Amino acid sequence: MSKIDKPFELRNFLPYQLAILADAVSRATAQLYLDEFSLTRAEWRVVAALGDNPDMTGKQITRITTLDKMQVSRAVKRLEKNNYVARTEDSIDRRNKVLRLTDVGEAMLAKIIPLVQEREACLLEDLTLEEQEMFAAISTKIRTRALAFANSDNNLQDE
Repeated sequence: MSKIDKPFELRNFLPYQLAILADAVSRATAQLYLDEFSLTRAEWRVVAALGDNPDMTGKQITRITTLDKMQVSRAVKRLEKNNYVARTEDSIDRRNKVLRLTDVGEAMLAKIIPLVQEREACLLEDLTLEEQEMFAAISTKIRTRALAFANSDNNLQDE
């Protein structure tokens, strides 16, 4: 049987497996910042993105978090209301608003990071270091290929 002749089984379909994995890992981690800081997953992603890359626009956050525009907008509004994020005018293009963590937001992030890093370590503890490195490499290869498909009008040909 060729690759395309095999019967379709949802449980073995890569996009399904990745979606289930991402959801399970996200849920296992989300409880940490939900319980302690009442953050939603979208809010956490915005905070984490701003922790890595201060002074981003909502559009930039949308791009790197894979959240849609409305999710980012709602998350930012709630984060602003709770004084975790501040919006300022972009010094290069005054039409754009730039987002940055406030001191309160940075302090919260500093408390969350050790919690999520510990949870990540727990999630990976059944994998050897070699398996973890292999997983990262395989994930990068699949992501690169998927982005090539998503960003191209032409299908990639088999190599």
